[in-house]
Amino acid sequence: MKVLVAPDKFKGSLTAAEVASAVAQGLADAHPGLDVQTLPVADGGDGTVDAAVAAGFRRIRVPARGPTGAPVTASYAVRGETAVVELAEASGLHRLPGAPSPLDATSAGTGDVIAAAVGAGCRRIVLGVGGSACTDGGAGMLAALGARLLDTAGRDLPPGGAALSRLASLDLSALDLSEVDIELASDVDNPLHGPNGAAFVYGPQKGASPDDVEVLDTALRHWASLAGPDFAERPGAGAAGGVGFAAMAVLGARMRPGITLLLELLGFDDALSGAALVITGEGSLDQQTLSGKAPAGVARAAASKGIPCVAVSGRCQLSSTELASAGLAAAYALTDLEPDPARCMAEAAPLLRRLAHRVAVDHL
Repeated sequence: MKVLVAPDKFKGSLTAAEVASAVAQGLADAHPGLDVQTLPVADGGDGTVDAAVAAGFRRIRVPARGPTGAPVTASYAVRGETAVVELAEASGLHRLPGAPSPLDATSAGTGDVIAAAVGAGCRRIVLGVGGSACTDGGAGMLAALGARLLDTAGRDLPPGGAALSRLASLDLSALDLSEVDIELASDVDNPLHGPNGAAFVYGPQKGASPDDVEVLDTALRHWASLAGPDFAERPGAGAAGGVGFAAMAVLGARMRPGITLLLELLGFDDALSGAALVITGEGSLDQQTLSGKAPAGVARAAASKGIPCVAVSGRCQLSSTELASAGLAAAYALTDLEPDPARCMAEAAPLLRRLAHRVAVDHL
């Protein structure tokens, strides 16, 4: 019997590969002869490059600018002419050197990584747009790729979303990615601006005060009026503080559901072949899971082949009805074994191994 273990990360505790390893060990404890295949997955957010590397891509490390301009070492994953670029690698919240910088944070580092991948010969860029620290409408990314954003005096704008309100012209003459295919991996369907846009919905998570949110939203409206007003309302334009907008409006990128794109890229269908059970998971099974997160995508793909799927998690806040609607036959949480959340975080791997043993007893 073959079991496919395809989890996302347990944020703050274990990478997706570590989750998969702990589950595989627990299954082997219960059934030593079991054929267990692991395929760590991601949905475009943190861990996307790691998942690609675990699936056979090669990791390339490059210098880039962090969200406040400080130098960082970021990485992308490559196989053939395809590069997997994770926005959070250079422009993520974890890259902030200290306090948040909601008005000034930039996506320039993401542009640095894309430029490095293109310079190395990659002609397909899969860009995971989750975990952003910036709300600059993707302007920093475009500037790193050759665009110039100028004020009324013809000077380059400083980085950050707030400065976009002073934009007078956009010079794209030195930006040419016409031979590069860019796909955005995201589960976000927000527009660029407005009450459901990047600033209002995600700005507070990045340290923006109510006044900051108003400033950023006004600046993003002005940015859109010059860079591509027809794209501002498109689903996903608000992804990663507006990087989705810039990628679609200026770079000709296509938005696809993150987990669908990543499963395709990681060879999930091939891995499913012959499996009698799929085990997926993430740190918290909750309402966001139902909106296209990795476990729901894995379960949907398994169901399309008639293969049952169960989930493991740190905690589960979904009812049995909600789990069933997502295609999950059952869910197992670390809190079933250890009610103390702090211990669940600190001892996630051994607890997960025990949990997987229980899954094996119940389903194999």
